[in-house]
Amino acid sequence: MRLKISHITEYRYDEPAQFSLQRLRLTPPSGFGQVVINWSLNVEGATPEVEYDDQFGNHVNLVSLEGEQQVTRIVAEGEVETEDRNGVTGPHTGFCPLWLFLRDTPRTKPGKLIKELIKTVSGDNDLARMHALMAAIHETVDYKPGTSDTETTAEQAMEKKSGVCQDHAHIFVSAARAMQIPARYVSGYLMMEEKVDQAATHAWGEAHIPGLGWVGFDPANKICPDARYVRTASGLCYRDAAPVSGMRIGTPGEKLSVVVKVEDQGQAQSQSQS
Repeated sequence: MRLKISHITEYRYDEPAQFSLQRLRLTPPSGFGQVVINWSLNVEGATPEVEYDDQFGNHVNLVSLEGEQQVTRIVAEGEVETEDRNGVTGPHTGFCPLWLFLRDTPRTKPGKLIKELIKTVSGDNDLARMHALMAAIHETVDYKPGTSDTETTAEQAMEKKSGVCQDHAHIFVSAARAMQIPARYVSGYLMMEEKVDQAATHAWGEAHIPGLGWVGFDPANKICPDARYVRTASGLCYRDAAPVSGMRIGTPGEKLSVVVKVEDQGQAQSQSQS
């Protein structure tokens, strides 16, 4: 697939922001079954400071805001060619050792409910167990926007039995690590059927399977990522892979709006020719 993506994030403040420093992880990499054809990142109302690749290999743009601006607008857009690899993204690479992905974070530390969930998971090998885990999470935790936020932990989402893709991913990562399988959190985009405009990015989990390497699992949709998925960042949890994160001082009345559009350009071209 050739996916065209437009991701607009806008912050509005009731009063001018005194200071803001934000990390933007909005640039997808080439590799992992995807090739970036073109991509641009434009920021209005903030000053670019530096860009770098972090310890997880994510490309990060650091921007600051200081002064009289009451609006910050971030536009990331471009085209990415993808292929369906049944969720397999390949061998482990990068600066972080594989054992690091067995480490818990505050958002992924397993509690009683996740440990009980693990007891229901079975399979002849690690791959089969991860598929069973994905199905168990999908059946246990309803997809229900508004019932969680970015600070919600995997255990809290299990207790509520509801959440969004971020929560499903955290639960998957938490449970896989408790089963001694390295796992990481992935953020990116998903082209949803008959829904071009979306209110958020997407998230899923990956587990490291001997002989295959990293394999993606999306419990929110109960599938392994296919050609409709584009990855932008990964890490131990949401904190490491959030599209936008950072610190703000003196920003009362902050209002956030996010609009994400993902279209299949190949499909659009065939429709226009018919």
